[in-house]
Amino acid sequence: MKKYLLILLSFSSSFIFSQKIESHRLTKQEITQRELENLTDFPIYRAFEFSDKGGVYELVLGENQKTISKKDTLNTKIQAVCVINDHGGFLNQWKINDLLEDTLPKETNIWFWTKYCSTKDIDGDAYIEPVIVYGTRNEDGYIRRVKIITVYKNKKYVIRAVECDFDNCRSFEKDQSWNTLPQKIKTYINQLTEKMRKEQNVLLKNG
Repeated sequence: MKKYLLILLSFSSSFIFSQKIESHRLTKQEITQRELENLTDFPIYRAFEFSDKGGVYELVLGENQKTISKKDTLNTKIQAVCVINDHGGFLNQWKINDLLEDTLPKETNIWFWTKYCSTKDIDGDAYIEPVIVYGTRNEDGYIRRVKIITVYKNKKYVIRAVECDFDNCRSFEKDQSWNTLPQKIKTYINQLTEKMRKEQNVLLKNG
């Protein structure tokens, strides 16, 4: 009987945890209802709410929309902010800031690649590992920089890539701590990187 109760309790606990792992994109109305506009310095481009074993989180992606035209919206700065809901307020968990670099050819736009961003429990530990992807484009219309940032236990693990026609100015670097990530997460990011190579026509490699 005790063994049966332990199995039932274990199953119930697993079910409860699995129920908590949820994620969805927020509508403009939901962003307003949750009063998320003040979380970032810039207009919110995209926002997500996700929940896991640790609580309920809000993730906002802001772009400063420096130049707005009929053809395109150009950003010089971006910001990602993640907070946890806490007794009716928010506690900061982590933040990402980036901006255009002074290069030749000149960078003209930086933006979030939301197609490749995700809020999933990649390794099955009942905690969500957000993946944030963004890049820049230069005045010649080519992608110059790409960053893939994985947040695992509130620590950022970054892949930095620079695209270039010449081998000596092309780079693809992972943080030194990258190999400490669980294998499932590394495999997921490697597959994501390969997908980006094919779909965005980028090399994402050294030399």
